[in-house]
Amino acid sequence: MKKIKIFDTTLRDGEQSPGCSMNLEEKIRVAKVLEELGVDVIEAGFAISSPGDFESVKTISETVKNATVASLSRALEKDIDTAYEAVKNAVSPRIHTFIATSDVHMKYKLKMSEEDVLDRTAKMVAYAKKYCGDIEFSAEDASRSNLDFLSKVVKTAIKNGATTINLPDTVGYATPSEMKHMMEYVIEHSNASSDIVFSTHCHNDLGLAVSDSLACIEAGATQIECTINGIGERAGNTSLEEIVMNLKTRKDYYDADTNINTTKIYKASRTIYDIIGQSAPLNKPIVGKNAFLHESGIHQHGVLANKETYEIMTPESVGIVTNNLVLGKHSGRHAFVDKIKELGYELIEEDIDKCFSEFKRLSDKKKNITDLDIEAIVRHNSYVDTIAPNKYKLNWYKVNYTNETGKDQAIECTLSITCDNKEEVVSGTGDGPIDAAFNGIEKAMKDVDYILSDFTIRSVSQGNNTLGETTVKLLSQDKTYTGHGLSTDIIESSILAFINGINKVEGK
Repeated sequence: MKKIKIFDTTLRDGEQSPGCSMNLEEKIRVAKVLEELGVDVIEAGFAISSPGDFESVKTISETVKNATVASLSRALEKDIDTAYEAVKNAVSPRIHTFIATSDVHMKYKLKMSEEDVLDRTAKMVAYAKKYCGDIEFSAEDASRSNLDFLSKVVKTAIKNGATTINLPDTVGYATPSEMKHMMEYVIEHSNASSDIVFSTHCHNDLGLAVSDSLACIEAGATQIECTINGIGERAGNTSLEEIVMNLKTRKDYYDADTNINTTKIYKASRTIYDIIGQSAPLNKPIVGKNAFLHESGIHQHGVLANKETYEIMTPESVGIVTNNLVLGKHSGRHAFVDKIKELGYELIEEDIDKCFSEFKRLSDKKKNITDLDIEAIVRHNSYVDTIAPNKYKLNWYKVNYTNETGKDQAIECTLSITCDNKEEVVSGTGDGPIDAAFNGIEKAMKDVDYILSDFTIRSVSQGNNTLGETTVKLLSQDKTYTGHGLSTDIIESSILAFINGINKVEGK
């Protein structure tokens, strides 16, 4: 059975998606989740692009122990120097360099001839090779390149030390049959030895990224570049969870598998959605809320008789726990710890204590607490509350409804905010309690420049007194910061999310 390497670029291409930027702490958390998931290569960033990117690539390289860590670089000496400096302390470092090979890119972007591109490829791959043995070369816009010229470029890259060749569909234009033909043609005409890894990186502009990637596997590719939840530039990238579960579910057809621990997929997906402040579409394959639900009576009857009638994979295979054992106010710490382990979380004692206290507070308000409630508590307390500096902290708040004019109701919110260990009581008015609260918090802030670009509230589970999960997005200096809040009180949840976002802006 063919082994397919999974090259995850969530931290590089995924983060380039508008509204999906991450701070250093968030990137480290993602890297650890990817390592736990079992990806083979983590593309940690584009080190030359900014000091922040360099620092995150360097830190991730020094943190990850069980995966190759790569940095992207253009085919330029300065880029390659910076990439190596960022990844040199990794257990398994990789330099990933690229140059465009399509006529349109060479003419209008690079302003280079075919001979220039061949010469640059040879020199820069050889230059990167002097730093480390693992060199990946990408032919940008390969799917729109002349195949004979593309094959010459690939042959040149291999001759000068490239160990992985990536043929991307950079603009999401190619069909599966075109991608398969391109991969087969280049492999055949580049005279590559069997130890050269061929890869593809497909974008989803026409909704074909996963299909294109699978077609390349059929053609001989042994590495797929993808992202968690398919996030990425424009319409996104090949979805890791979809490509992995295709191979796992259809081993009979592809005769291929990966090193991914599929039971960690759901956790990885939720982690990414939390960080970028989004939720999975209901019908998202593998991780969407409806992925394993059966509404139709015919479907329900079939599933009850034999799950294989309508289920081609199980929720448990991707890490979705269906036991949903209910805990309540009389449940002890031991039962709570067993439950969070069952849900796939390993916490240190300090985090367990925080989560258990939150669980007890929730159990006083809600009779039956579900897995979704507990998962939300764990994710929030072990991640959201620790990922940002706590310059501002909510102590209490109070909403007053008055009717001074007899017509319009004025709403005032008074809050106690701790700022740099000093308590300040502020008040604000607004069209509603949340607007009033936000206006009050602004008075405690010290010249924070931001625009509130998005605000959402969603219930965590079903029933009365469910937890409300609030997400806010704050735009500051062309960068988006995501804040999270969790409470059975949606006003409190909103205040906590706003303060969490402001703390991230302050900690940038």
